[in-house]
Amino acid sequence: MELRSLVDGPAVAAAVASRLLEECLQRPRLPLGLATGRTMEPVYAALAQQLEQLSGAQQQAIRQGWLSFNLDEYVGLAATDTRSFAAFMAARLQRTLGLQPEQVLLPDGLAADPQAEARRYGSALAVAGGVGLQLLGLGLNGHVGFNEPPCGAQAPCRCLTLSAATRTQNAGAFGGDPEAVPAQAITLGLAEILAAERILLVVTGASKAAILKRALQEPPCPEVPASWLQHHPRLEVVADRAALGTFLQGR
Repeated sequence: MELRSLVDGPAVAAAVASRLLEECLQRPRLPLGLATGRTMEPVYAALAQQLEQLSGAQQQAIRQGWLSFNLDEYVGLAATDTRSFAAFMAARLQRTLGLQPEQVLLPDGLAADPQAEARRYGSALAVAGGVGLQLLGLGLNGHVGFNEPPCGAQAPCRCLTLSAATRTQNAGAFGGDPEAVPAQAITLGLAEILAAERILLVVTGASKAAILKRALQEPPCPEVPASWLQHHPRLEVVADRAALGTFLQGR
């Protein structure tokens, strides 16, 4: 595991954005695996700023070669619904970077059969060769993607029911009402995440310190899905000092 401790959230966002651009320029062969959420908002803002600082040829190469698969999407929300992850990605990445919609892929939240859609999405990722660099945030209950505990390391892409804790954590986009958060989501599983060539776990804020320490230091277990990342041979963790404080004290 490679661990980078940075001073604060903006420093983390800048470092992660730089890492994503490096991946696009040096290893364009496989798709990126992307995530949403509050941790990722400054990352995508920094990505847009850094892209504009590259040469015209580099910008063109990134835009032409871009292909990404997001981790998850709420069941029951259209891509045009501002609360959907599709809308999040369209506003913060796809349109900002000048990409085409077909270059930034997510599950279809309005699919008539969400389980069948999960299988289709997982198959599409496999056909594309799997993920090169997988970007991950960390939920307060230890989930990555929407892989809620308990979750085994072999869990595939699927439709699942969200926990009360996750709905509360994500209520901000739904007027602060956890009951307004969709009850289900489609998510890539730990199987697809762990199959990525490289994983970049991004964590900021003191509220994540306890769960980050559990994920990285305790034996892997279904109760902390992120703990399975310890098994990955090329795991990078980029976090601010607030998130790493408890972890670093134990080293």
